[in-house]
Amino acid sequence: MAIVLDGYGLTVEKLVRIARNNEKIELHPQALDRIKKCRAMLEEKIKAHEIMYGVNTGIGEFSEVVLNDDQVKQFQKYLIYNHAAGIGDPAPIEYVRGAMAGRINVHAKGRSGCRPEITMTLVEMLNKGVTPVVCQKGSVGACGDLAPMSQIALLLLGEGEAYYQGERLPGKTALARAGITAPGLEARDGLATINGSNLLTAMSAIHLYDINRWLKQAEIACAMSLEALHANMKPYDKRLHEARGFPGAVRSAAAIMKCIEGSDLLTGKIKLKVQDAYSMRSSPQVIGAAHDAVAHAKKQVEIELNGIGDNPVFFPEDKLTLTGANFQGSPVSLPMDMIGAAVTMISVISERRLNRLNNPALSVGLPAFLTKGAGMFSGMMLSQYTADSLIVEQRILSAPASIMSIPAAADQEDFVSMGMNTAIKNGQILDNAYGVLGIEFMAAAQALDLRDFNHGKGVTAAKNLIRKYVDFLDIDRPLHIDHTRMKELVKSCEILEEVEKTVGDLG
Repeated sequence: MAIVLDGYGLTVEKLVRIARNNEKIELHPQALDRIKKCRAMLEEKIKAHEIMYGVNTGIGEFSEVVLNDDQVKQFQKYLIYNHAAGIGDPAPIEYVRGAMAGRINVHAKGRSGCRPEITMTLVEMLNKGVTPVVCQKGSVGACGDLAPMSQIALLLLGEGEAYYQGERLPGKTALARAGITAPGLEARDGLATINGSNLLTAMSAIHLYDINRWLKQAEIACAMSLEALHANMKPYDKRLHEARGFPGAVRSAAAIMKCIEGSDLLTGKIKLKVQDAYSMRSSPQVIGAAHDAVAHAKKQVEIELNGIGDNPVFFPEDKLTLTGANFQGSPVSLPMDMIGAAVTMISVISERRLNRLNNPALSVGLPAFLTKGAGMFSGMMLSQYTADSLIVEQRILSAPASIMSIPAAADQEDFVSMGMNTAIKNGQILDNAYGVLGIEFMAAAQALDLRDFNHGKGVTAAKNLIRKYVDFLDIDRPLHIDHTRMKELVKSCEILEEVEKTVGDLG
C-alpha cells in the first residue's frame, strides 16, 4: 500500500521506507487541490504585476531587480543553472529520494505556488526509480539546500543526470526510459523546488532512524560487557531511574536488564563489588541521555518534514504573499549537532568498557588483553588502538557546525545554518560508531567465552550470533578482517534483530 503524502503525516519511519525501501507514494487529492488553488492565485498576481520575490524579481542580493514579462518566463531555468553549483561525489540515492519526498510534502501544503505538474513529476520520479545525481557538498543550509536541490530540479528541465535501474544516465535519457515527461519550469516553479532544507533534513531523518537502532545495540554490548566484568546490577533497578525521571534512562536500564535476564549474575552466585566504575554503573544515564536527545531531534525533524520550508510563502485564503526565512536550517542543524555529540559520547563509554575488559587490573580475573597466551600473544591490545583512533576522529567531527556561519551573497545572506555540514559529519560519526561498538561486541564475546557461568538470554543470543561471524581469538591473527566484519554486522542490525527475537522489543 502506497504512503500518502498530504503535508501533515510524514514521519521519520515513513521517510526511511520511501527513501531506503523504495515504497511507492501517492499525493493526497486534497493536497493536489491546494496546490492548484495556490497556483491560480499566483498566476493572478503575476498578471497584475505584483512584485513577488523570486517570481518576478531576482534572488539574494538581486532581489530588488524587477524582471519584465519575458524575463519571468526564462528566469527559473537560469536560476536552476546558477544554483546547481555543488561539488564532489554524489550523495547516496536514499538521501536524494528522502529529499524529494520531503519536497513533495512541502508542496502538499499548497503554499509554494508551483504548478501541480512539478509536484506530480517528482512523485512519478520516486515511484519509477529515477533519482537525480546530486553532489553531496555545496549547501550552506539556508535559502534551503539550494545547490543539491537544483540538481534535482535539472531533471524537471529534462537535463542533469539520474540513476535509473542501476545505471547513471543523462537526465533526459533516464526520464525517457521511465516514461516520464519533463514539465519544464515556468514562473516560480524552480524556486519552489529548491528553496527548503530538504536534503539535510532527509539525511537527518535517516540518521536518527539508524542511530536509534545503534543505541539499542549499544545497550546489548553494554549488557555483554557487564556480565563479563561481574557487574553489580543494582544500578539498573528501574526504581532508581524512575526516581530521577529521565525517560531515556528508564528505557535504557530496562533494555539492558532484559538482555541480562536469566544470568547467574542476578542470583547471588557470583561475588560482586559494592560499587562499580562509572562506565559500568552509569551506562543507563549516559545511553539514556542519548535516547532523550534523539527524541528531541526527531520531534524537530518531523516538524520540518511537515512544515512550510519555502520562500516566499503564499496564503491563498488571504490572497497574501509573505517573504521570510522558512528555509533556514537551524531548527534541524542545532539538535542534530547534539546528536553527533551524543553518538560520540556513547562511543567513548563503549571504549571505556573495552578498556576494562582488556586491562588485567580492572577486569576481575580476565587474562590480560583477553588472551591465554600473554607475552607470546597480544590478544585484543591493538583493537583498543583502533577504537581510540575512531573516537578521536568522532571528537573532531563533533564540533557544532551550526555556529560556523560564513556570510554569503554580498552579505544579503549573512547568517546561514551550515546544516548540511552537520548532516555530512553525522554520517561520518555514525560510520565510526559502528566500528567502535563492533570492537566492544568482539571483546565482550571473547571475555564471556573465558568465563564459566550462565549468561543472560539476550547476551547469549548476541554472543552466539557474533560467533557465526568472528571466531574466538585463541592465537593471534590479523584483526582487521574481524574488525571490519564486526562493523558491518553492527551496521546490519542483525545482532539487534536476534536479541529482540529472543527477549522482545528493547524499546
